[in-house]
Amino acid sequence: MVVDNENSPRKFESVFSNKVKAGKRRTYFFDVRRTKGEDFYITLTESTKKFNDDGYERHKIFLYKEDFNRFLEALTETVDHVKKTLMPDYDYDEFTRRQQEWERKRDAGELDSPDNSDQSSTDDSKTDDSDEDGSDDDEQNTKSTEEGDDMSW
Repeated sequence: MVVDNENSPRKFESVFSNKVKAGKRRTYFFDVRRTKGEDFYITLTESTKKFNDDGYERHKIFLYKEDFNRFLEALTETVDHVKKTLMPDYDYDEFTRRQQEWERKRDAGELDSPDNSDQSSTDDSKTDDSDEDGSDDDEQNTKSTEEGDDMSW
């Protein structure tokens, strides 16, 4: 009998994580997880801060290695369709430039917003609501660099 306690390794270990801030309330997490059988899969999590500041709403997609190529191909084809066919004149780099400028000003201490004092580090947590077997046994907390580190677009 195997007893799972706080001293034992987690059932599905995270081996890589990447975070994308997308506005004031939304964050995307890309996590590579390892199964007990030494296999890997990806979880894509959208975490949205609730309007009443009462926690986060999360949506999760599990992506398995046998689907990586088809998923990436379909995502690329879909994004390209929007960029080239539906909105070819849109400046998709606009928000990247705005974010980079905001980060430059933040790092240089040039931000003068009245709520700048509220931009201290806060916890941006992400909970794995279920693993591939549907259990609720894995939670990961990620420290946010700044709550307001977006450009309010």
